[in-house]
Amino acid sequence: MGFWEIFLIAVGLSMDAFAVSVSKGLAAPKHQRKGALLCGLWFGAFQMLMPLAGCFLGTHFTEYILPVDHWVAFALLACIGGNMCWDAFGGTTEHTDSSYAPSRMFPLAVATAIDALAIGVTLAVFDTDIIAAVLQIGITTFLFSMAGVRIGALFGEKYASRAQIAGGLLLVCMGLHILSEHLDIFPALY
Repeated sequence: MGFWEIFLIAVGLSMDAFAVSVSKGLAAPKHQRKGALLCGLWFGAFQMLMPLAGCFLGTHFTEYILPVDHWVAFALLACIGGNMCWDAFGGTTEHTDSSYAPSRMFPLAVATAIDALAIGVTLAVFDTDIIAAVLQIGITTFLFSMAGVRIGALFGEKYASRAQIAGGLLLVCMGLHILSEHLDIFPALY
């Protein structure tokens, strides 16, 4: 996978963290700077750690996954993206309080980064430079999370669900792109 593909995946993955960060900004608008930095650090770090763990798991199972790697990538990205869209339309609701204590941030960071574990498996299958990829994912999430706190303090929850839908659709589209590329569905485009 190239830079732009990883970037699009990073943007898609960061939308959960962005939505939670918007809620945090809404809950504690007076602590924007501190909250933005803490959300960025927590969510960015976990978005870096989870793909590393997924890559480790993926390298141990590559020989079994390689014949169907494009289907695995499509299924993982489509499920993650579909779930993000479902959550944005009211499948589940997340209540976020104004605390930035580790006991509050840790579960949120794990919950928003769990989908990155599956992405790590995909990155391992495609023999991607994992260090560059996780740095790109972590930095993107860090920036989106910081922006989310600021936006939440300014505009409220109006844009959080739209961002989550956009991120989900982006991941589904990336899955379709990978599948079409390996099945050679649109050879004239490549």
